[in-house]
Amino acid sequence: MFDLRPVGYVIGLLVAVLGATMLLPMGFDLAAGNPNWESFLEAAVLTGITGALVAIACANGEEDRLSVQQTFFLTSGVWLVLPVFAALPFVLGAPEMRPVDAFFEAMSGLTTTGATVMSGLEGQPPGILLWRGLLQWFGGVGIIVVAMVFLPELRIGGMQIFRSEGFDTFGKILPRATQIAQRISVIYIALTVICGMSYLAVGMTPFDATVHAMTTVATGGFANYDASFGAFGPGVEYVAVVFMLLAALPFVRYVQLVAGTAQPLLRDSQIRVFLGIAVVLVLVMAGWQMARAGGADEDVFRKALFNVVSILTGTGYASTDYMLWGAFPVVLFFFIGLIGGCAGSTACSIKVFRYQLLFSAIRVQIKSIYAPHGMFQPRYQGRPVDDDVLSSVMSFFVFFVVTLGTTSVLLGATGLDATTSLSGAAAALANIGPGLGEQIGPAGNFAGLNDPAKWILSGAMLIGRLELLVVYAILTVQFWRA
Repeated sequence: MFDLRPVGYVIGLLVAVLGATMLLPMGFDLAAGNPNWESFLEAAVLTGITGALVAIACANGEEDRLSVQQTFFLTSGVWLVLPVFAALPFVLGAPEMRPVDAFFEAMSGLTTTGATVMSGLEGQPPGILLWRGLLQWFGGVGIIVVAMVFLPELRIGGMQIFRSEGFDTFGKILPRATQIAQRISVIYIALTVICGMSYLAVGMTPFDATVHAMTTVATGGFANYDASFGAFGPGVEYVAVVFMLLAALPFVRYVQLVAGTAQPLLRDSQIRVFLGIAVVLVLVMAGWQMARAGGADEDVFRKALFNVVSILTGTGYASTDYMLWGAFPVVLFFFIGLIGGCAGSTACSIKVFRYQLLFSAIRVQIKSIYAPHGMFQPRYQGRPVDDDVLSSVMSFFVFFVVTLGTTSVLLGATGLDATTSLSGAAAALANIGPGLGEQIGPAGNFAGLNDPAKWILSGAMLIGRLELLVVYAILTVQFWRA
């Protein structure tokens, strides 16, 4: 049996840090005279002490190097353990919120999914709203580090193709993770601050600007109002679009840009394809809406722009109920959510680079049919793609489709209708947020679902956020025998 102490040490430290951050929303509630501050204090003490004790108990197992098995456990364990403790403020501070709902909300926050079981957000204590924003903000920067450090090392979903793109960490996961996290965190904080200041400039209150800046840059989608961005004016929507797009680009490119190298950002084919997809989809959706309205209209274009970018990046904000737009937009929104942003960003879902590799492989197969003696090889950004990368990408697509189907069937078995089951499974697995239909669509939430469905969706969020194969690998016999 491999040594789990290094994994326990890191997770214990992260749990302790999570407990310390609970003092921030506690301070907001205390300043507002809201008695809910006591719940945050209790949760902070319990979380902080538990994390510290685990870290101390495992401190003698700290290592500079992690084995593959330890790394798999670490990446999965963090996203499984942290939501348990992150749910404590919801359980202690909202008596009407049951443990299943609290865990669902916490998992949705840390995985930056954005699906919520909470309603009447306008009447919630400021500490609760801030805590939701903080969870998504922590989850956003966390998944960037995982995508840039661990997934390339674990050769998950084709991510190994990016090992030469930014940081080669082979054999030095923990030390290099610290260096990478520091560089990315500076960019992440700067982008959040600029986003918040931009929201202030277009009329948001300081509190709303702070929370929504965190959930925008994290492409999380938690809002302070039941109407989401429908509660704000046009200027706020345009600002949100800009920062949702920026957050969906590879953060390693920002690190390189700050270091004085702009060429990687300008030449990245993934970025060009992603932005091209966004432009085409916005034009199609806006054209459809304008044709129905009988003429061009700024409001129609803005709603199409905002909601397409929100679903494409996996943010999950809504400025209107697009379920009322007709059958074509609803179907298109479903598939838009399965595209996602760029690898190494806070965006979620399948990711653009995987589609690029998939279509490159398809082109090679087509060429091989009419030129069977030719020598063809898939390429990405002008470089040949190794067979192990293609195999990893194809495996990801297969597992994604199988998991989506299985999750949909399981949700249907709990009594949900077909639309809710399929769109709910896609929304959780791709970490999009809202689903389709009256119940979990942009005008609803997940509160009315039965408990088994909420547990299933919570698991799907975790699996999707960790790129599926990280979780599945732990469940194999070969993993335990290695």
